[in-house]
Amino acid sequence: MAFNIVFFGPPAAGKGTQAKIIEEKYGYVQLSTGDMLRTQAAAGTDLGVMARDIMNQGKLVPDEVVIGMIEHCMDNLEQPAGYIFDGFPRTVAQAEALDAMLAKRGQKIDLVMELKVDEDQLIKRVEKRAKEEGRLDDNIEAMKTRFAQYRDYAAKVLPYYRAQGDVPAVDGMRPIDEVTMQIEAVLGVNQAA
Repeated sequence: MAFNIVFFGPPAAGKGTQAKIIEEKYGYVQLSTGDMLRTQAAAGTDLGVMARDIMNQGKLVPDEVVIGMIEHCMDNLEQPAGYIFDGFPRTVAQAEALDAMLAKRGQKIDLVMELKVDEDQLIKRVEKRAKEEGRLDDNIEAMKTRFAQYRDYAAKVLPYYRAQGDVPAVDGMRPIDEVTMQIEAVLGVNQAA
């Protein structure tokens, strides 16, 4: 039976980095809405052009677009050990849609984990990432907008998940390998794997 995880945290908290590590070590599939949208934007698809314009303004792509992308990916992948949802869900409507998608497959969200990081540190990470990766959505004004949006949607979505069970927090300020060890401890997996 698949074990499905939601990594929750502000932009640049390390969700994608940690999701990739867990994906590679334990056979999960990372579903990152940000990566999906950036891929579409780079390909110049209609969805990609629309998403790029929205993301460059620091805004969120509409629920129906994001939900459709996630469902399309899940429909076209072989069943992994589980999914790691990175950057999704961002609204209660998305969380409910995800619950319904998984229920159709006889699955559920098994763990929601929050990566906690200081916003000042995030600004430094974003500046570094923008220089290294050329991420257009990583300009400071857009990030401030994204942080404000995160605080807004976290105030709505985290209570939705907390009502269903514990939402452990991981200290995202630690070095990458230490954050991974914290996540593995929460997952209860063999850290030597």
